[in-house]
Amino acid sequence: MRQFGIKNPNASLTTSHIETWKSAFWNLKPKDLVEHTLRTNQGTLSHNGTLTIHTGNFTGRSPQDRYIVRDNMTMHSVDWNNINQPIEPENFLTLRENICQYLSDKDVYIKDAAICSDPNFRIKVRVIAEKPWSAHFVHNMFIRLSDQEILDFSPEWTIYCAPSYSADPNLHGTRSSNFSIIDFSSKSIIIGGTGYTGEIKKGMFSVLNYHLPQDKNALSMHCSANVGAERDAAVFFGLSGTGKTTLSADSSRQLIGDDEHGWSDDGLFNFEGGCYAKCIGLRKETEPEIWNAIKPGAILENIKFFPGTSRPNFNDDSITQNTRVSYPIHHIKNNCQDQVSEHPENIFFLTCDAFGILPPLSKLSVDQAMYYFISGYTAKVAGTEEGISEPVATFSACFGAPFMPLHPNEYAKLLGEKIRKHQVNVWLVNTGWTGGPYMIGHRIALKHTRALINAVLEQKLEDISYSNFEVFDLQIPSYCPDVPGEILHPRNSWVDKEAFDNKRMELAELFNENFEQFADKVDKNISQAAPRIQTLELV
Repeated sequence: MRQFGIKNPNASLTTSHIETWKSAFWNLKPKDLVEHTLRTNQGTLSHNGTLTIHTGNFTGRSPQDRYIVRDNMTMHSVDWNNINQPIEPENFLTLRENICQYLSDKDVYIKDAAICSDPNFRIKVRVIAEKPWSAHFVHNMFIRLSDQEILDFSPEWTIYCAPSYSADPNLHGTRSSNFSIIDFSSKSIIIGGTGYTGEIKKGMFSVLNYHLPQDKNALSMHCSANVGAERDAAVFFGLSGTGKTTLSADSSRQLIGDDEHGWSDDGLFNFEGGCYAKCIGLRKETEPEIWNAIKPGAILENIKFFPGTSRPNFNDDSITQNTRVSYPIHHIKNNCQDQVSEHPENIFFLTCDAFGILPPLSKLSVDQAMYYFISGYTAKVAGTEEGISEPVATFSACFGAPFMPLHPNEYAKLLGEKIRKHQVNVWLVNTGWTGGPYMIGHRIALKHTRALINAVLEQKLEDISYSNFEVFDLQIPSYCPDVPGEILHPRNSWVDKEAFDNKRMELAELFNENFEQFADKVDKNISQAAPRIQTLELV
């Protein structure tokens, strides 16, 4: 077997097939991984030298094909459900062995990296990849190591990534030919049948979501975070499309990270070393930090070029609406170099409410914070998926249900404890519609959302009055600089007040119906923070 690149001389891939593998490329630099990608016709370069790839049939995660090995370690700790699906240990071992056999006559790309910027929580990860661009993605998204750290490297977790390998459901116990499986006992993850790079990072995110709350009393969070000049940190939770990456990339604040963080007794820390931003509709005028990060070293996924050019057309969704770019965090000029901070002063829950009901900004009590955290609400709009013709409410517990192996109450309790201990303000932010639902009202302007968040961060909303938003019992600020007063209270922005009241009750019922699945395991005070269904008198 030929070996290239930086490798610990004592390193082992922990498989009997290592000596039969064609070539092993260890810890190649990005320029070399780009060269391998281009030479094997697996990608092209854009006009400014950014690598562009297509991930194949899968342009997003496949939650129905994600499994956790059910054994003595996980049997009673994992919250088994239609997301945390069990697979038997023997099926996992057979499938992992079959992947190694499949890779035995292939070139493989090995990348040694780490996760968790706080050294007290750091985990060393080795990724064995079939594709050079998968290894490049790991370089971008995980924490990069020095040459000496690589020479001294001993992995704690190993990921096998073989996009071109297909599972046999009858033999391996999977639902289909693609899969992503975590085995906590052997500390390994296997990914196959899909080239979507996000499966790599979310696999390790799930690992942290299992271990940190149980073993370290640290809250693992699907969120972005930044910090101001006064070292005042802010956290942004939100599902895809709510503005988590966009709103945290603020030129006046340093970016800690855009997607995955931990909150320990010492403060915040990023899990990753890079960013994975959505590109659909990207414009330099509205998102300059992300736009400028797309340069050599970044990877564009599933984008199309303008005809006859190599310039990306970020409005083209003919491959997918989930077009992406990965880049190391230092591509963001104003990044927080150590990627850690003290405890946050403000937490924002972002939701894209396509019903046009929730206020653009409202303040939450601690119990409400735990309730809305467990609910994890946003809404899909017409055109995002086949068959959707009107807004559809979407709930994802803890703003990241597909990555949470424990019961949501475990994360919510930790969140509540930390909010109380560190006296953190929590805000619900609607980045969706106002003046009516989707197709009737209009999207809340990004400049207004930024103004609301900046007012919070600059403590401009501390000495003003607040009014109650009925049914949901939210506290709405009466004034905010640079934001039209009529949009602060959503009912005032609707022409048809009766239609608003009816739609508000409808949304409240959806919240309550969703929360029924958690009610038997959460504290009573959290359940009591739910919207209160009542008859409103029109005014």
